[in-house]
Order: sequence, then C-alpha cells, then structure tokens
Amino acid sequence: MKIGELAKTTAIPVETIRYYEKIGLLPEPQRDHSGYRFYLNAHLDRLRFIKRCRSLDMAQDEIRELIRLAEKPEADCRDVNALLARHLVHVRERLQELASLEQTLVRLQKACADGGSVRECGILDGLSSELESLATEHPHNHVPGTHGAGQN
Repeated sequence: MKIGELAKTTAIPVETIRYYEKIGLLPEPQRDHSGYRFYLNAHLDRLRFIKRCRSLDMAQDEIRELIRLAEKPEADCRDVNALLARHLVHVRERLQELASLEQTLVRLQKACADGGSVRECGILDGLSSELESLATEHPHNHVPGTHGAGQN
C-alpha cells in the first residue's frame, strides 16, 4: 500500500510515518518502479504497535527498546518487564505532578470566586506570583513523549 493508504488505515499522519522512518522506528519501505514508497503488512503492524505504545505515553527510546526486544522472541522477557516497570514509575510520578497541578488550579480558581474586574483578578495575580515557585517545585516539566534528560 502507499503511504496515504497506510496513514488512513492507521489514523497516523503521513508526516509522522515519515518521521518514524527517519528516526528508525519504522523500517524504510521498498519503492515501486516509479519511486513511490510501498508498504507491507509488517509496516502496518509496526505502526499499530508504535501507536499503542504512544497511547501509553511511552517515549521513543522505550518504543525502540521494545521493538529491539520483540525481535528476539526466544529471549527472556525480564527486560520487557523491567522497561515497563520503569515506565510505570514515570507514570506514577506524572500522576503526582498532575495532582499537584490540580491543587494549584483549584487554589487559583478560588482566588477569583467573587468575580470583579480583570485588574482585580486573583487568578491573574496568582499566576504572576506563582511563576517563581514553579521553577523550583517542578524542575522536570513533562513534555508528552519524553521523560526528562537521560530517563526512559
């Protein structure tokens, strides 16, 4: 199948498929006589695997490692289990960060419960004054798909 059909089947944008090829998560496809990429069912299966991993918030390096491990079907699965355990630690840390974020947002919202003018807005004032404390409270700002420097 061509890249457009693959994108439609997997609901993954063409640009993302090309990116996965570029970074080595997806093997390069064969090309037909006209030079168009020609994808096989193996590419479809790999993209579905990657998409499922991404839905679990796994980083590219984690996905790459899982692919590497999956290519050795006779190997012991302890490495797969260890990778998942590390990812679970990350998810639990993220849940704690989100709970803290929720508390902060609730506190900010309560600062403006009475309404009033924008000049008197407790939310905007709270956002301005909390900027200094955020840098020290949450040094590892989470970006989807990454787990901080040197972490998986």
